[in-house]
Amino acid sequence: MDRQTFAWGRSKNKIIGANRWVEWLWVLGLLLAAIVLFGINLGGLPLRDWDEGTVAQVAREILQAPAGSWRWLYPTLSGTEYLNKPPLVHLLIAGAYKVGGVNEWTSRLPGAMLTAFSVPLLYGIGRELFRQRIPALFSALTYLTLVPVVRHGRLAMLDGAVLCFLMFMMWCVLRSRRDLRYALGAGVGFGLICLTKGIMGLLLGAIALIFLAWDTPRLLTSPYLWGGLLLGSAPVAAWYAAQLWRYQQMFISIGIFNQSLQRIWIPVENHAGPPWYYLLEILKYAWPWLLFFPQGVRLAWENRTSSWAKLALVWGGVYLVAISVMGTKLPWYVLPIYPALALFGGAKLAEVWYWPSSESYPRFWTPCLTVMGLVAIVGSIYFAVFAPKLDWHLSLVLASAAMTLLVAAFLVSRRNLQFIAILFWGTYVTLTIFMTSSHWVWELAEQYPVKPVAAIVKRGTPIGEKIYTSFPDERPSLNFYSDRQVIPNTPEQLKQLWKTAPSPYLLVDQPTFDKLKFQGVKSINKAEGWLLITKKPND
Repeated sequence: MDRQTFAWGRSKNKIIGANRWVEWLWVLGLLLAAIVLFGINLGGLPLRDWDEGTVAQVAREILQAPAGSWRWLYPTLSGTEYLNKPPLVHLLIAGAYKVGGVNEWTSRLPGAMLTAFSVPLLYGIGRELFRQRIPALFSALTYLTLVPVVRHGRLAMLDGAVLCFLMFMMWCVLRSRRDLRYALGAGVGFGLICLTKGIMGLLLGAIALIFLAWDTPRLLTSPYLWGGLLLGSAPVAAWYAAQLWRYQQMFISIGIFNQSLQRIWIPVENHAGPPWYYLLEILKYAWPWLLFFPQGVRLAWENRTSSWAKLALVWGGVYLVAISVMGTKLPWYVLPIYPALALFGGAKLAEVWYWPSSESYPRFWTPCLTVMGLVAIVGSIYFAVFAPKLDWHLSLVLASAAMTLLVAAFLVSRRNLQFIAILFWGTYVTLTIFMTSSHWVWELAEQYPVKPVAAIVKRGTPIGEKIYTSFPDERPSLNFYSDRQVIPNTPEQLKQLWKTAPSPYLLVDQPTFDKLKFQGVKSINKAEGWLLITKKPND
């Protein structure tokens, strides 16, 4: 080898090494940004109904179970069998409880951190799909700053973990096109999804197989792929076998049929909606990136021979159709579609980034961004000046959003590419401010404050006692904070219970208490308009 060839080879190795360092810096930067956004003020608000209260209660019962009870394999909810979902996330939360105590922060931490790791994983997916770094980076940043992803990823739910495991599975699927050994990791990701959300893993795994059939069909005959699926499916099959062995027909009826399969064709627990329910969810909460998604879909269709377009179209299209035809509709079911939408948006923004200077931007971008900015200004002024309860925090959130949108609109009108950076940075800052407020779990405002009421129930009733309430709906968060089972009853049922039970504990609102006119009442305590009562000892 001559001296010139040797020098060229050494220079090439330096370039490759430098590129690897740059890649790791981007991965680390995205991860740190995600950890901040998903972790800030994580324990500042109470757990919400239904999912957070239920998941936290199951996790605490796993933690408090006596040694040898096998509660980690056969979890319970208020002492009865919990057959809804596999307990992987519940086990992670129980582990957090053991280290950091039982509180809101430890309840939400495992899911939030898993969702944070999904951000660099989506960047890795983009680097496998796109030739340049920019579209991968724009896709990851779009995903990071989507309101539904941030909000639901921070909650003590199963869906943030599903996003992480789904992204890991897809990344391994893409890597396996160059190194078959990564197909084993794809199988592990599939298994983790199934151990989190049960049969939902079958749909997400099918999406990966459809993509491979279109993009790289040779992998469908690879022993590594099917070996990976067997590897990931083995613990899933073992878990289902253990449930069948212990609960037999009850697990088939409740765990498999009522809580999983039945959701496909009928609304479970009255969670119904039209076929366009999830489109409306995306329309409501995907701003400002919704502005770029339709053109991203069009770009993908025009480039449907490219791997990125195939994956985004299959991922987004198949998943949206599947959940839209389901009978049960819940807002968080739509979360796994957002990585695909982020790929659409990232690809479109990257195309704009590489456009020649003579290319004109779509005309509707400037007016749309301007209108959104003006609406945000009006909202900011309203909450700062005219709202019944002045809310400076929400006013600041809207002011930050308004500044971001209006500056971006101005830059778009001037054909300045910095509008992309402004949108990413401004949306990130706005979401960070929002997550430090008391509004990011806005469902808490729909019911009475749970912690003060739970406190009087916990202090005023014996351990293990059942409490009966006039509130018409069950509140798992109340059960969690009070460490008691609080059962909804109608006023007629409460009146009958008061007559027949020797010492019932009732949690009633003031109007119901005045209406029923209980005799021989011993008032224990009251909070937030709710009275905790029982009978006097002599009655």
